[in-house]
Amino acid sequence: MFANVLIVCHANVCRSPAAEMLFKARQHSATGAAGDPRRAIRFHSAGIRAVDGYGMDPVMRRLLAERGVASGIHYSRRLSRQIVRDADLVLVTERRQVRDVEALDPVSRGKVYPLGQWQDSDVTDPHGGAETEYRESLVLIEHLVMEWLKKIC
Repeated sequence: MFANVLIVCHANVCRSPAAEMLFKARQHSATGAAGDPRRAIRFHSAGIRAVDGYGMDPVMRRLLAERGVASGIHYSRRLSRQIVRDADLVLVTERRQVRDVEALDPVSRGKVYPLGQWQDSDVTDPHGGAETEYRESLVLIEHLVMEWLKKIC
């Protein structure tokens, strides 16, 4: 069982925090764990090129709220070797980011996978784009999160 799951994107202001919040919000409903703390997984996020301290993209935050997902307080943080080493599983939003994470910490090989692993898909970064792009990205992220929850919980 995984206790510490890290989600990684580029800047840690849009895709990875959205996935983090969805994992947190959906983990118990997807697994039937009904809040059992022994089955709770710590989900958190970081960005390969993040600048520490930025808030979550306001459009993504609003769209999460529309889905009933509380986004809480989020500040971006840059991915580090230690953050990767502390994680049991690292999920990246784009397949090419597997290589970036493994370059940062070669010991991570074997625990870094694309969020879209079984769908052979990447989550396109909607940051700064049209709201329709955010919506499409969020729908895909939620679908991929639910697929991972079925496998790791």
